Amino acid sequence: MELQEFCKYKNCKKMPNQLIHEQSPYLLQHAHNPVNWLPWGEEAFVQAKKENKPLIVSIGYSACHWCHVMEHESFEDEETAAFMNEHFINVKVDREEYPDVDDFYMTAVQALSGSGGWPLNVFVTPDKLPFYGGTYFPPVPAHGRPSWMQLMQRMDQLWTKRPEEVLQQANQMLDYLKNAAKVSAKTELDEWTHEDIGNAVSTMLQQADKINGGFGRSPKFPSTMAIQFLLEYYHFTKNEGAIKQALLSLDKMIAGGIYDQIGGGFARYSVDDVWLAPHFEKMLYDNAMLLNVLCDAYQLTHSEVYKEIIEQTINFLLREMKLENGGFFSSLDADSEGVEGKFYTWTFEEWNAAMIDDAPYYITEYFGVEELGNWEHTNILHRSKSLEQIALAQNVSIEVLKTNIQNAKNKLLNERNKRVRPNTDDKILLSWNALMNTAISKASIALNRTDYALIAQSHMAWMLLHFELENRPKHVWKNGSAKITANLDDLAYLIQALIQLSMTLNEEKYLLEAVRLTEYVEQNFSIQNSPLFYFTSVLQQEVPIRKSETYDGVTPSSNAVMARNLHLLGMLAEHADWIAQSELMLAQMKQHALRYPTSFAYWNSVGLNMFKGYKTMVVTGEQTEKIEQRLNKNFLPNYFYFFEKKENFVTMPFRKQFERETQIFICTKNSCLPKLEKLPENADFAIL
Repeated sequence: MELQEFCKYKNCKKMPNQLIHEQSPYLLQHAHNPVNWLPWGEEAFVQAKKENKPLIVSIGYSACHWCHVMEHESFEDEETAAFMNEHFINVKVDREEYPDVDDFYMTAVQALSGSGGWPLNVFVTPDKLPFYGGTYFPPVPAHGRPSWMQLMQRMDQLWTKRPEEVLQQANQMLDYLKNAAKVSAKTELDEWTHEDIGNAVSTMLQQADKINGGFGRSPKFPSTMAIQFLLEYYHFTKNEGAIKQALLSLDKMIAGGIYDQIGGGFARYSVDDVWLAPHFEKMLYDNAMLLNVLCDAYQLTHSEVYKEIIEQTINFLLREMKLENGGFFSSLDADSEGVEGKFYTWTFEEWNAAMIDDAPYYITEYFGVEELGNWEHTNILHRSKSLEQIALAQNVSIEVLKTNIQNAKNKLLNERNKRVRPNTDDKILLSWNALMNTAISKASIALNRTDYALIAQSHMAWMLLHFELENRPKHVWKNGSAKITANLDDLAYLIQALIQLSMTLNEEKYLLEAVRLTEYVEQNFSIQNSPLFYFTSVLQQEVPIRKSETYDGVTPSSNAVMARNLHLLGMLAEHADWIAQSELMLAQMKQHALRYPTSFAYWNSVGLNMFKGYKTMVVTGEQTEKIEQRLNKNFLPNYFYFFEKKENFVTMPFRKQFERETQIFICTKNSCLPKLEKLPENADFAIL
């Protein structure tokens, strides 16, 4: 949302602070605070040294509910702002612009307090070293927590009266962070076994909620990487426990309030165990990864429900989160008109007014709407009962029921569109857009939708043009310009998307670009004496310590994605050293992944597929299209396949011309099988 739109409902000062020159919607939200905020950059630290003041580094993001709360309670308060301006240099950071800065200070706060979250408020020396911090602080003492003013007063006294203690604490924290960032070298292979992978699945299933789906208790996040691993494990082993938990998790989310039953798309997480009450912000990365795993589930089950949710979610993203002829925006806020979830929920009176009188009563029952509300005196729409249950009870056919539900959805969506919309964080991140491109490419294959392939193709062309990938790749784009050097996740996810798109469109040029970017990663992100990569480029100097990201956060580990990329591209481009590096990366992470499988689920996925053997397949000849249609109906997680429909072509990894008759070439990492003239009966190739 642009600044002038904020000022329609916020009491904007006549003289804004320096955030007025920024592009991040989160920073612009604070541009008219009475706090003299500075953006992240060397200017703030030079000023802090000159004035001998500590800094407050306050980190959040546009869709963060508690960030808005603390802004309203403290940062808009004149007295609080005056104290901050007198005693501190104040820096606002959008964590989505600077994930490395966020991670550096988050690690410190977690070490100090045992927990973290956003808003993240850190007290920092002029040398960027943290000496204290926490998350949300109330305007008055509450629940055993000091007020924000009390905390600032303590930190100011500590800085002015006991500076040696501050420096000692900061240096101790620096030593801790350096030790935490150390990466050991692994020089010997430690290959994963069937027993290893089975033990990881068993541990994961022990942590699973077998009633409501997901893993652990509230707050519940989608855990898409864990679901993906379970689906892949089922593909290779036919383990019923794995697929049961994976599909239960997807089904419960689809039926819950975490899924927008009217407009499509998923919210970030659920605050309860049953997926009813979401934290209402919608993030691009969540929807991209859920689309990805829903495509896997659809190819395994061919359930029309999954197809419906894939199409509804893509429609939502194209409708509400995409720049025309451009990339996808980052997120939608949880709040509108200052109230969390107001845009998405319905009082009983609002429901009746929207439904008028011609909708069957069972529509109300289907969506779980109650007269007194099912959440904080209002209603979160969810699938309270299945279609089959209602059809049986009401003696209505499934077809009629679906039609009536869709008519109700159309009415509700039209009515909802009249409301004040949540803010849109319209910055465009390379990493999240790459995840989205992969998802649309996979949906094109899974659902046999050529229109999705064209969308993915156009979107990729936009990314390759606008993120300055020919020179120094950038992380974020907004208002016509890209800025901030790309991180490992930006490039790892983009390389993954290029590999997927080359398979979707049968275009070798995307593989060549993936190879070029992989060479860039090797040059700028490598760690000496380690197969892993740093999260930040050698070109970046934002924080004192470069770290290697190895565990799954809300998105897959960038190192794990690079391990998969290196293995596949090593096979496709004949880079044996990349295959060897990917195997060392897996060996490096094996013990962590097996011990904590939900936190390292993507590593487990790559380990499983390496154990089973990644394979490449090229199909040529007159039967190519029929073979393509047959293969696309199957879930083939360890396959890269390429269908060449032109005469006299040259393609990786075979580098030779083929004849017109149907030929199928299948290769492993170190050998190629005899050519085939037709697919074997076991079309999933699980036994090869």
